Amino acid sequence: MSSPTPPAYSAPYGNFGPTPPARRFRPAVVAALVAGLVLGAGGVGAAWALRGGDGSTGSGAAGDAHRACDALEGFDESDYGAKGAEGDVALNRFAAAVVLSDAAAAGDNEYKPLAEAMRRVQNQQLRFADFAEPAVQKDLGAARSLCADL
Repeated sequence: MSSPTPPAYSAPYGNFGPTPPARRFRPAVVAALVAGLVLGAGGVGAAWALRGGDGSTGSGAAGDAHRACDALEGFDESDYGAKGAEGDVALNRFAAAVVLSDAAAAGDNEYKPLAEAMRRVQNQQLRFADFAEPAVQKDLGAARSLCADL
């Protein structure tokens, strides 16, 4: 009698511990995710429809300039640098105003003075680290004045 031939490769053998349970399909989680996406998209669509209904901001350079001014209008310099949500909102609105004014100037030279004013505000704020400085307030007032004329 011949002995059994071993396999050509080394097959693992022994107890390797418990096997993890099979993943289960959770329809409640999937339904909640889908509902969240639908509601979120509906909210964004409604806000878009309500905001863009009059066509005043438009698109392109003019739209960028108007949105920069909207961000600047909502910017409260006293909250800049504050801890928490107020500081985050102020920081992001200021950054948005700077970037959108640059985009407007890139699209149309008519908006170059707004972009230059916003860059002066940004540079002055970086220099003094405080929006209360008179030089920063002067440049911020000039940017807001340009926005009022749009």
